[in-house]
Amino acid sequence: MLDQLTDKLARVVKTMRGQARLTEENMQEMLREVRVALLEADVALPVVREFVASIKEKALGEDVAGSLTPGQALVGIVHKELARLMGSDLPAAEREINLATQPPAVILLAGLQGAGKTTTAAKLAKWLIEQRKKKVLAVSTDVYRPAAIEQLRSVATQAGATVCASAPSDKPVDIALRALEQARKQFFDVLIVDTAGRLAIDEEMMREVAALHGAVHPVETLFVVDAMLGQDAVNTAKAFAERLPLTGVVLTKLDGDARGGAALSVRHITGRPIKFIGVAEKIGGLERFDAERMAGRVLGMGDIVSLVEDVQKSIDVKQAEQLAKKMQSGDKFDLNDFRDQIGQMRKMGGLSSMLEKLPAQFAQAAGQVNDKDADKQIRRVEGIINSMTPQERAKPELIKASRKRRIAAGSGVPVQEVNRMLNQFEQMQSMMKQMKKGGLGKMMRGLGALRGGMPGMPRR
Repeated sequence: MLDQLTDKLARVVKTMRGQARLTEENMQEMLREVRVALLEADVALPVVREFVASIKEKALGEDVAGSLTPGQALVGIVHKELARLMGSDLPAAEREINLATQPPAVILLAGLQGAGKTTTAAKLAKWLIEQRKKKVLAVSTDVYRPAAIEQLRSVATQAGATVCASAPSDKPVDIALRALEQARKQFFDVLIVDTAGRLAIDEEMMREVAALHGAVHPVETLFVVDAMLGQDAVNTAKAFAERLPLTGVVLTKLDGDARGGAALSVRHITGRPIKFIGVAEKIGGLERFDAERMAGRVLGMGDIVSLVEDVQKSIDVKQAEQLAKKMQSGDKFDLNDFRDQIGQMRKMGGLSSMLEKLPAQFAQAAGQVNDKDADKQIRRVEGIINSMTPQERAKPELIKASRKRRIAAGSGVPVQEVNRMLNQFEQMQSMMKQMKKGGLGKMMRGLGALRGGMPGMPRR
Protein backbone atom coordinates (compact mmCIF):
# COMPACT_ATOMS: atom_id res chain seq x y z
CA MET A 1 0.00 0.00 0.00
CA LEU A 2 0.98 3.68 -0.40
CA ASP A 3 3.70 2.66 -2.87
CA GLN A 4 3.57 6.04 -4.64
CA LEU A 5 4.09 7.97 -1.40
CA THR A 6 6.94 5.67 -0.37
CA ASP A 7 8.72 6.16 -3.71
CA LYS A 8 8.33 9.95 -3.64
CA LEU A 9 9.64 10.27 -0.08
CA ALA A 10 12.64 8.10 -0.98
CA ARG A 11 13.45 10.48 -3.87
CA VAL A 12 13.11 13.50 -1.56
CA VAL A 13 15.63 12.04 0.88
CA LYS A 14 18.06 11.38 -1.96
CA THR A 15 17.92 14.93 -3.30
CA MET A 16 18.49 16.48 0.13
CA ARG A 17 21.50 14.36 0.99
CA GLY A 18 24.64 16.28 1.93
CA GLN A 19 23.07 19.53 3.16
CA ALA A 20 24.00 20.58 6.69
CA ARG A 21 20.75 22.13 7.83
CA LEU A 22 17.01 22.05 7.17
CA THR A 23 16.02 25.50 5.89
CA GLU A 24 12.84 26.92 4.38
CA GLU A 25 14.54 26.99 0.99
CA ASN A 26 15.67 23.36 0.86
CA MET A 27 12.41 22.20 2.46
CA GLN A 28 10.16 23.93 -0.06
CA GLU A 29 10.63 21.31 -2.78
CA MET A 30 10.35 18.50 -0.27
CA LEU A 31 7.07 19.83 1.15
CA ARG A 32 5.66 20.25 -2.36
CA GLU A 33 6.57 16.62 -3.18
CA VAL A 34 5.01 15.37 0.05
CA ARG A 35 1.83 17.41 -0.58
CA VAL A 36 1.47 16.07 -4.14
CA ALA A 37 2.20 12.50 -3.02
CA LEU A 38 -0.44 12.66 -0.28
CA LEU A 39 -3.08 14.09 -2.61
CA GLU A 40 -2.29 11.43 -5.25
CA ALA A 41 -2.66 8.83 -2.50
CA ASP A 42 -6.27 10.05 -1.97
CA VAL A 43 -5.56 11.66 1.40
CA ALA A 44 -8.24 14.23 2.30
CA LEU A 45 -7.20 17.84 1.60
CA PRO A 46 -7.71 19.12 5.21
CA VAL A 47 -5.51 16.26 6.44
CA VAL A 48 -2.80 17.10 3.89
CA ARG A 49 -2.77 20.77 4.93
CA GLU A 50 -2.45 19.98 8.62
CA PHE A 51 0.18 17.30 8.04
CA VAL A 52 2.43 19.47 5.85
CA ALA A 53 2.12 22.43 8.24
CA SER A 54 3.05 20.22 11.17
CA ILE A 55 6.16 18.86 9.40
CA LYS A 56 7.27 22.37 8.46
CA GLU A 57 6.83 23.66 12.01
CA LYS A 58 8.81 20.81 13.58
CA ALA A 59 11.57 20.56 10.95
CA LEU A 60 12.30 24.16 10.00
CA GLY A 61 15.72 25.26 11.20
CA GLU A 62 16.42 21.99 12.99
CA ASP A 63 20.12 21.11 13.15
CA VAL A 64 21.14 17.77 11.70
CA ALA A 65 22.18 15.54 14.57
CA GLY A 66 25.38 13.51 14.32
CA SER A 67 25.90 11.96 10.93
CA LEU A 68 22.29 12.31 9.81
CA THR A 69 21.68 14.13 6.55
CA PRO A 70 18.73 16.58 6.33
CA GLY A 71 16.82 13.97 4.36
CA GLN A 72 17.30 11.38 7.09
CA ALA A 73 16.41 13.85 9.83
CA LEU A 74 13.32 14.77 7.86
CA VAL A 75 12.26 11.14 7.52
CA GLY A 76 12.39 10.89 11.31
CA ILE A 77 10.06 13.89 11.61
CA VAL A 78 7.73 12.60 8.86
CA HIS A 79 7.65 9.18 10.53
CA LYS A 80 6.55 10.68 13.86
CA GLU A 81 3.91 12.87 12.21
CA LEU A 82 2.56 10.00 10.08
CA ALA A 83 2.26 7.83 13.17
CA ARG A 84 0.54 10.67 15.06
CA LEU A 85 -1.84 11.23 12.15
CA MET A 86 -2.84 7.56 12.26
CA GLY A 87 -3.39 7.52 16.02
CA SER A 88 -0.10 6.90 17.86
CA ASP A 89 -0.93 9.79 20.21
CA LEU A 90 -4.15 8.14 21.41
CA PRO A 91 -4.12 6.37 24.80
CA ALA A 92 -3.19 2.67 24.47
CA ALA A 93 -6.56 1.61 25.94
CA GLU A 94 -8.42 3.41 23.12
CA ARG A 95 -6.37 1.69 20.43
CA GLU A 96 -7.05 -1.80 21.83
CA ILE A 97 -10.23 -3.83 21.29
CA ASN A 98 -12.34 -3.29 24.42
CA LEU A 99 -13.82 -6.40 26.02
CA ALA A 100 -13.90 -5.02 29.58
CA THR A 101 -17.56 -5.60 30.32
CA GLN A 102 -19.87 -8.23 31.78
CA PRO A 103 -19.94 -11.05 29.14
CA PRO A 104 -21.05 -11.20 26.48
CA ALA A 105 -19.11 -8.24 25.07
CA VAL A 106 -21.10 -7.12 22.03
CA ILE A 107 -19.22 -5.92 18.92
CA LEU A 108 -21.37 -4.23 16.28
CA LEU A 109 -20.02 -3.96 12.71
CA ALA A 110 -21.38 -1.15 10.51
CA GLY A 111 -20.54 0.02 7.00
CA LEU A 112 -21.62 0.10 3.37
CA GLN A 113 -22.48 -2.98 1.33
CA GLY A 114 -19.33 -4.50 -0.18
CA ALA A 115 -17.00 -3.06 2.47
CA GLY A 116 -16.29 -6.56 3.76
CA LYS A 117 -18.32 -6.59 7.00
CA THR A 118 -19.27 -10.28 6.84
CA THR A 119 -15.72 -11.43 6.07
CA THR A 120 -14.44 -9.07 8.77
CA ALA A 121 -16.90 -10.62 11.26
CA ALA A 122 -15.37 -14.05 10.59
CA LYS A 123 -11.79 -12.73 10.65
CA LEU A 124 -12.44 -10.92 13.93
CA ALA A 125 -14.01 -14.06 15.41
CA LYS A 126 -10.92 -16.07 14.45
CA TRP A 127 -8.63 -13.39 15.93
CA LEU A 128 -10.57 -13.34 19.21
CA ILE A 129 -10.60 -17.13 19.44
CA GLU A 130 -6.88 -17.53 18.69
CA GLN A 131 -5.38 -14.38 20.23
CA ARG A 132 -7.72 -13.75 23.18
CA LYS A 133 -8.98 -17.33 23.76
CA LYS A 134 -12.62 -16.17 23.67
CA LYS A 135 -15.79 -18.13 23.02
CA VAL A 136 -17.46 -16.27 20.13
CA LEU A 137 -21.03 -16.17 18.83
CA ALA A 138 -21.75 -14.42 15.51
CA VAL A 139 -25.07 -13.34 14.01
CA SER A 140 -26.19 -11.72 10.76
CA THR A 141 -28.98 -9.12 10.83
CA ASP A 142 -28.72 -8.55 7.07
CA VAL A 143 -32.16 -9.71 5.90
CA TYR A 144 -31.95 -7.86 2.56
CA ARG A 145 -28.89 -9.15 0.71
CA PRO A 146 -29.41 -12.58 -0.87
CA ALA A 147 -27.43 -15.30 0.93
CA ALA A 148 -25.91 -12.84 3.46
CA ILE A 149 -26.99 -15.00 6.41
CA GLU A 150 -25.65 -18.15 4.76
CA GLN A 151 -22.36 -16.39 3.95
CA LEU A 152 -21.80 -15.48 7.59
CA ARG A 153 -22.69 -19.01 8.69
CA SER A 154 -20.11 -20.43 6.29
CA VAL A 155 -17.18 -18.10 7.04
CA ALA A 156 -17.79 -17.80 10.80
CA THR A 157 -17.99 -21.59 11.16
CA GLN A 158 -14.73 -21.83 9.23
CA ALA A 159 -13.23 -19.38 11.76
CA GLY A 160 -14.30 -21.59 14.66
CA ALA A 161 -17.18 -19.43 15.93
CA THR A 162 -20.75 -20.48 16.70
CA VAL A 163 -23.48 -18.87 14.57
CA CYS A 164 -26.90 -17.80 15.83
CA ALA A 165 -29.64 -18.83 13.41
CA SER A 166 -31.55 -16.09 11.62
CA ALA A 167 -33.88 -15.87 8.63
CA PRO A 168 -34.70 -13.20 5.98
CA SER A 169 -38.25 -13.06 7.33
CA ASP A 170 -37.05 -11.92 10.79
CA LYS A 171 -36.71 -8.32 11.91
CA PRO A 172 -33.07 -7.22 12.44
CA VAL A 173 -33.60 -6.01 16.05
CA ASP A 174 -35.41 -9.25 16.96
CA ILE A 175 -32.50 -11.27 15.51
CA ALA A 176 -29.95 -9.28 17.52
CA LEU A 177 -31.91 -9.60 20.80
CA ARG A 178 -32.33 -13.35 20.26
CA ALA A 179 -28.59 -13.69 19.67
CA LEU A 180 -27.84 -11.68 22.81
CA GLU A 181 -30.09 -13.98 24.83
CA GLN A 182 -28.37 -17.05 23.39
CA ALA A 183 -24.94 -15.57 24.17
CA ARG A 184 -25.98 -15.01 27.80
CA LYS A 185 -27.56 -18.43 28.30
CA GLN A 186 -24.67 -20.34 26.68
CA PHE A 187 -21.92 -18.26 28.35
CA PHE A 188 -20.30 -16.77 25.24
CA ASP A 189 -17.55 -14.21 25.87
CA VAL A 190 -18.22 -12.18 22.72
CA LEU A 191 -21.18 -11.58 20.38
CA ILE A 192 -20.35 -10.18 16.93
CA VAL A 193 -23.33 -8.54 15.19
CA ASP A 194 -23.03 -8.19 11.39
CA THR A 195 -25.39 -5.50 10.08
CA ALA A 196 -26.88 -4.77 6.67
CA GLY A 197 -25.35 -2.18 4.36
CA ARG A 198 -26.36 -0.26 1.25
CA LEU A 199 -24.45 0.79 -1.84
CA ALA A 200 -24.55 4.38 -0.57
CA ILE A 201 -25.47 6.30 2.59
CA ASP A 202 -29.15 5.64 3.18
CA GLU A 203 -31.43 7.10 5.89
CA GLU A 204 -33.30 3.81 6.38
CA MET A 205 -30.01 1.93 6.88
CA MET A 206 -28.80 4.52 9.39
CA ARG A 207 -32.04 4.27 11.40
CA GLU A 208 -31.77 0.48 11.44
CA VAL A 209 -28.14 0.44 12.60
CA ALA A 210 -28.95 3.04 15.28
CA ALA A 211 -31.88 0.87 16.45
CA LEU A 212 -29.61 -2.19 16.64
CA HIS A 213 -27.08 -0.18 18.63
CA GLY A 214 -29.78 0.91 21.06
CA ALA A 215 -31.06 -2.67 21.46
CA VAL A 216 -27.79 -4.52 22.16
CA HIS A 217 -25.64 -1.72 23.67
CA PRO A 218 -22.33 -2.79 22.10
CA VAL A 219 -19.05 -2.21 23.91
CA GLU A 220 -17.41 -1.80 20.48
CA THR A 221 -19.05 -0.20 17.43
CA LEU A 222 -16.62 -0.68 14.57
CA PHE A 223 -16.96 1.08 11.23
CA VAL A 224 -15.82 -1.25 8.42
CA VAL A 225 -14.62 0.61 5.33
CA ASP A 226 -13.03 -0.43 2.03
CA ALA A 227 -9.64 1.32 1.74
CA MET A 228 -9.95 1.24 -2.06
CA LEU A 229 -12.82 3.76 -1.92
CA GLY A 230 -10.22 6.51 -1.52
CA GLN A 231 -11.83 9.90 -0.86
CA ASP A 232 -15.29 8.29 -0.67
CA ALA A 233 -14.08 6.22 2.29
CA VAL A 234 -13.51 9.43 4.23
CA ASN A 235 -16.93 10.88 3.34
CA THR A 236 -18.64 7.63 4.32
CA ALA A 237 -16.71 7.46 7.60
CA LYS A 238 -17.77 11.00 8.44
CA ALA A 239 -21.46 10.19 7.80
CA PHE A 240 -21.37 7.11 10.04
CA ALA A 241 -19.45 8.94 12.77
CA GLU A 242 -22.16 11.60 12.88
CA ARG A 243 -24.93 9.02 13.41
CA LEU A 244 -23.25 6.33 15.51
CA PRO A 245 -20.99 6.48 18.60
CA LEU A 246 -18.15 4.71 16.80
CA THR A 247 -15.35 3.27 18.93
CA GLY A 248 -13.03 2.32 16.09
CA VAL A 249 -12.43 1.62 12.42
CA VAL A 250 -11.56 -1.53 10.45
CA LEU A 251 -9.88 -0.83 7.09
CA THR A 252 -10.39 -3.67 4.61
CA LYS A 253 -8.65 -4.53 1.32
CA LEU A 254 -5.62 -2.48 2.32
CA ASP A 255 -3.38 -4.88 0.39
CA GLY A 256 -5.20 -4.07 -2.85
CA ASP A 257 -4.59 -0.30 -2.90
CA ALA A 258 -1.25 1.26 -3.87
CA ARG A 259 -2.58 4.67 -2.83
CA GLY A 260 -4.18 3.74 0.52
CA GLY A 261 -4.87 7.34 1.54
CA ALA A 262 -7.86 6.21 3.60
CA ALA A 263 -5.43 4.89 6.22
CA LEU A 264 -4.11 8.43 6.70
CA SER A 265 -7.49 10.18 6.60
CA VAL A 266 -10.13 8.05 8.32
CA ARG A 267 -8.76 8.35 11.84
CA HIS A 268 -8.34 12.13 11.47
CA ILE A 269 -11.86 12.63 10.07
CA THR A 270 -13.73 10.36 12.52
CA GLY A 271 -11.56 11.03 15.55
CA ARG A 272 -11.67 7.29 16.25
CA PRO A 273 -8.71 4.89 16.13
CA ILE A 274 -8.10 2.36 13.37
CA LYS A 275 -8.18 -0.92 15.32
CA PHE A 276 -7.76 -3.56 12.60
CA ILE A 277 -6.74 -3.82 8.96
CA GLY A 278 -7.74 -6.50 6.47
CA VAL A 279 -4.73 -7.58 4.43
CA ALA A 280 -5.80 -10.77 2.66
CA GLU A 281 -8.93 -12.60 1.54
CA LYS A 282 -8.22 -15.56 3.80
CA ILE A 283 -9.90 -15.85 7.21
CA GLY A 284 -6.55 -15.25 8.92
CA GLY A 285 -5.96 -11.99 7.03
CA LEU A 286 -6.69 -9.55 9.85
CA GLU A 287 -4.00 -7.56 11.68
CA ARG A 288 -4.06 -5.29 14.68
CA PHE A 289 -3.36 -1.77 13.44
CA ASP A 290 -0.21 -0.18 14.81
CA ALA A 291 0.37 3.43 13.76
CA GLU A 292 4.14 3.34 14.37
CA ARG A 293 4.60 0.18 12.32
CA MET A 294 2.32 1.41 9.52
CA ALA A 295 4.26 4.68 9.33
CA GLY A 296 7.44 2.61 8.96
CA ARG A 297 5.91 0.66 6.09
CA VAL A 298 4.77 3.86 4.36
CA LEU A 299 8.31 5.27 4.55
CA GLY A 300 9.87 2.07 3.19
CA MET A 301 11.35 1.02 6.55
CA GLY A 302 9.40 -2.21 6.58
CA ASP A 303 7.48 -3.83 9.41
CA ILE A 304 9.67 -6.67 10.58
CA VAL A 305 7.75 -7.02 13.86
CA SER A 306 4.53 -7.90 12.00
CA LEU A 307 6.43 -10.25 9.71
CA VAL A 308 7.89 -12.09 12.72
CA GLU A 309 4.39 -12.30 14.25
CA ASP A 310 3.07 -13.80 10.99
CA VAL A 311 5.87 -16.38 11.06
CA GLN A 312 5.16 -17.27 14.69
CA LYS A 313 1.46 -17.75 13.95
CA SER A 314 1.94 -19.79 10.79
CA ILE A 315 5.09 -21.87 11.21
CA ASP A 316 4.90 -25.37 12.65
CA VAL A 317 7.52 -25.09 15.41
CA LYS A 318 7.88 -28.86 15.83
CA GLN A 319 8.45 -29.30 12.10
CA ALA A 320 11.01 -26.46 12.06
CA GLU A 321 12.89 -28.02 14.99
CA GLN A 322 12.97 -31.39 13.24
CA LEU A 323 14.45 -29.78 10.11
CA ALA A 324 17.08 -27.95 12.19
CA LYS A 325 18.12 -31.18 13.93
CA LYS A 326 18.24 -32.98 10.60
CA MET A 327 20.53 -30.33 9.10
CA GLN A 328 22.78 -30.30 12.18
CA SER A 329 23.17 -34.08 12.05
CA GLY A 330 24.55 -33.81 8.49
CA ASP A 331 21.47 -35.21 6.71
CA LYS A 332 20.65 -33.71 3.33
CA PHE A 333 17.80 -31.29 2.70
CA ASP A 334 15.49 -33.40 0.52
CA LEU A 335 12.30 -32.91 -1.49
CA ASN A 336 10.11 -33.78 1.51
CA ASP A 337 11.70 -30.85 3.35
CA PHE A 338 11.29 -28.61 0.29
CA ARG A 339 7.57 -29.45 0.08
CA ASP A 340 7.15 -28.74 3.81
CA GLN A 341 8.88 -25.36 3.51
CA ILE A 342 6.82 -24.06 0.58
CA GLY A 343 3.67 -25.38 2.30
CA GLN A 344 4.50 -23.31 5.38
CA MET A 345 5.20 -20.28 3.19
CA ARG A 346 1.69 -20.67 1.72
CA LYS A 347 0.20 -20.76 5.24
CA MET A 348 1.64 -17.32 5.93
CA GLY A 349 -0.76 -15.74 3.44
CA GLY A 350 0.01 -13.98 0.17
CA LEU A 351 3.64 -13.55 -0.86
CA SER A 352 3.00 -9.87 -1.57
CA SER A 353 1.75 -9.38 1.99
CA MET A 354 4.99 -10.89 3.33
CA LEU A 355 7.23 -8.87 1.03
CA GLU A 356 5.40 -5.63 1.81
CA LYS A 357 6.60 -5.85 5.42
CA LEU A 358 10.26 -5.94 4.42
CA PRO A 359 12.30 -2.74 3.96
CA ALA A 360 11.84 -0.93 0.65
CA GLN A 361 14.78 -2.52 -1.19
CA PHE A 362 13.12 -5.94 -0.74
CA ALA A 363 9.48 -4.87 -0.70
CA GLN A 364 9.65 -3.54 -4.29
CA ALA A 365 9.00 -7.13 -5.37
CA ALA A 366 5.62 -7.11 -3.62
CA GLY A 367 3.96 -5.13 -6.39
CA GLN A 368 5.21 -7.65 -8.96
CA VAL A 369 3.69 -10.65 -7.18
CA ASN A 370 0.21 -11.88 -8.02
CA ASP A 371 -0.92 -13.84 -4.96
CA LYS A 372 -3.37 -16.02 -6.89
CA ASP A 373 -0.75 -16.97 -9.47
CA ALA A 374 1.81 -17.55 -6.71
CA ASP A 375 -0.54 -19.85 -4.81
CA LYS A 376 -1.34 -21.73 -8.03
CA GLN A 377 2.38 -22.22 -8.75
CA ILE A 378 3.10 -23.37 -5.19
CA ARG A 379 0.29 -25.93 -5.43
CA ARG A 380 1.70 -27.09 -8.77
CA VAL A 381 5.13 -27.64 -7.17
CA GLU A 382 3.47 -29.60 -4.36
CA GLY A 383 1.60 -31.67 -6.97
CA ILE A 384 4.86 -32.51 -8.77
CA ILE A 385 6.55 -33.62 -5.54
CA ASN A 386 3.49 -35.64 -4.49
CA SER A 387 3.69 -37.52 -7.82
CA MET A 388 7.13 -38.87 -6.85
CA THR A 389 7.82 -42.07 -4.95
CA PRO A 390 9.03 -41.83 -1.32
CA GLN A 391 12.46 -42.99 -2.55
CA GLU A 392 12.62 -40.20 -5.17
CA ARG A 393 11.66 -37.55 -2.62
CA ALA A 394 14.37 -38.78 -0.25
CA LYS A 395 17.00 -39.15 -2.99
CA PRO A 396 16.34 -36.57 -5.76
CA GLU A 397 19.55 -37.59 -7.55
CA LEU A 398 17.68 -40.72 -8.72
CA ILE A 399 15.33 -38.62 -10.86
CA LYS A 400 16.52 -38.98 -14.45
CA ALA A 401 14.76 -38.60 -17.83
CA SER A 402 12.34 -41.57 -17.64
CA ARG A 403 11.36 -40.77 -14.06
CA LYS A 404 10.82 -37.11 -14.99
CA ARG A 405 8.42 -38.13 -17.76
CA ARG A 406 6.45 -40.34 -15.34
CA ILE A 407 6.30 -37.58 -12.69
CA ALA A 408 5.20 -35.02 -15.31
CA ALA A 409 2.40 -37.30 -16.52
CA GLY A 410 1.32 -38.03 -12.93
CA SER A 411 1.10 -34.35 -11.99
CA GLY A 412 -0.34 -33.14 -15.31
CA VAL A 413 2.50 -30.76 -16.20
CA PRO A 414 5.15 -30.63 -18.97
CA VAL A 415 8.58 -32.16 -18.27
CA GLN A 416 10.00 -28.61 -18.36
CA GLU A 417 7.98 -27.81 -15.21
CA VAL A 418 9.56 -30.78 -13.42
CA ASN A 419 13.02 -29.57 -14.48
CA ARG A 420 12.27 -26.05 -13.25
CA MET A 421 11.05 -27.36 -9.88
CA LEU A 422 14.19 -29.50 -9.47
CA ASN A 423 16.35 -26.47 -10.26
CA GLN A 424 14.52 -24.45 -7.58
CA PHE A 425 15.05 -27.29 -5.13
CA GLU A 426 18.79 -27.47 -5.87
CA GLN A 427 19.12 -23.74 -5.22
CA MET A 428 17.25 -24.10 -1.92
CA GLN A 429 19.42 -27.09 -1.01
CA SER A 430 22.54 -25.00 -1.68
CA MET A 431 21.18 -22.24 0.57
CA MET A 432 20.57 -24.74 3.36
CA LYS A 433 24.20 -25.90 3.11
CA GLN A 434 25.36 -22.29 3.50
CA MET A 435 23.14 -21.85 6.56
CA LYS A 436 24.62 -24.98 8.13
CA LYS A 437 28.14 -23.65 7.58
CA GLY A 438 27.18 -20.31 9.12
CA GLY A 439 27.80 -18.47 5.87
CA LEU A 440 24.98 -15.94 6.27
CA GLY A 441 26.43 -13.59 3.66
CA LYS A 442 26.67 -16.38 1.10
CA MET A 443 23.19 -17.55 1.99
CA MET A 444 21.73 -14.05 1.46
CA ARG A 445 23.43 -13.82 -1.92
CA GLY A 446 21.93 -17.20 -2.71
CA LEU A 447 18.52 -15.91 -1.72
CA GLY A 448 18.95 -13.02 -4.16
CA ALA A 449 19.76 -15.48 -6.93
CA LEU A 450 16.86 -17.69 -5.93
CA ARG A 451 14.30 -14.87 -5.94
CA GLY A 452 13.53 -15.21 -9.61
CA GLY A 453 13.06 -18.96 -9.35
CA MET A 454 10.83 -19.39 -6.32
CA PRO A 455 7.17 -20.14 -7.04
CA GLY A 456 5.27 -16.91 -7.55
CA MET A 457 8.32 -14.61 -7.36
CA PRO A 458 9.00 -12.21 -10.22
CA ARG A 459 11.84 -13.24 -12.51
CA ARG A 460 14.63 -10.72 -12.87
